[in-house]
Amino acid sequence: MNRIILDTDIGTDSDDAVALSLALRSPEIKLEGVTTVYGNVHVRAKIAKKIMALSGDSEVNVYPGVVQTLLHNREVFWAGIEGEGLDIEDHSMKDVKHAVDYIIETVMNNPGEITLVTIGPLTNIAAAIIREPRLVRNVKEIVMMGGVVRLGSSAVELPPIEHNVKCDPEAASLVFSSGAPILMVGLDVTRQVSITRQDKDDLAASGTPLAVTLTKQIEGYMDYRKRDFTFMHDPLAVALLVNRQLVTTRRMSIQVDYDHRHPTGITVGELNEEGNVEVCLEVDRESFLKLLKERVFC
Repeated sequence: MNRIILDTDIGTDSDDAVALSLALRSPEIKLEGVTTVYGNVHVRAKIAKKIMALSGDSEVNVYPGVVQTLLHNREVFWAGIEGEGLDIEDHSMKDVKHAVDYIIETVMNNPGEITLVTIGPLTNIAAAIIREPRLVRNVKEIVMMGGVVRLGSSAVELPPIEHNVKCDPEAASLVFSSGAPILMVGLDVTRQVSITRQDKDDLAASGTPLAVTLTKQIEGYMDYRKRDFTFMHDPLAVALLVNRQLVTTRRMSIQVDYDHRHPTGITVGELNEEGNVEVCLEVDRESFLKLLKERVFC
């Protein structure tokens, strides 16, 4: 059983919602709590609660986190489509514990037991490490959807900068250099797990409220991006808590190269058997999509 905290910027790209549903519907995973990061974290928290209710579990607590970037030096991206079509309940979350406090307390009270699954910018995690440096010795692992090293078979097709790192490169740099054990699920593998509009229709075929809602969110994001496909970035990170054999990896040291400009935040990987980052380079796409359909869209 993998005990996890899911740290998410749910609400813009539909893949966060799919990832949350996969975590809730996988018996190999115990979701201890959800933390939201970046932008309107209270709206993100309400979206997470809605998806959890549709997934059949509304008991897991959600903790809003850091709104701005670590140094408050970069504009926060907000698409404006967050929550569309979800009929989010308008209730206050002002008295809920802050995400950073929750992360620190949960990891420190359960040494070696909690995996942080990060599928958004790394601001909450960086802030937690700053507040409690011992966190890096007590966390079981950080499974991170973020970064790109461009060293796998699809390298030529990949951009040099990935969104979650780009949003807060200072936070990403701190987390990568912290010494915490990290599994990096970057664009090297997540760009290999795309789905098309036809795939989306096939996933909706079960007709369950969750499948219908998620595929509408997927369709909305495709429309927003004006394209006929999207990637299941974040669900792949969660899937590796179910089956690590879906990917092949190499151990590396990762350095984040960034400056004051935007966009910035290149994750430079160097092979190092003593490095703290296990980098995913290849993925079994068909097995992953089969798992996703069986667990979430059934």
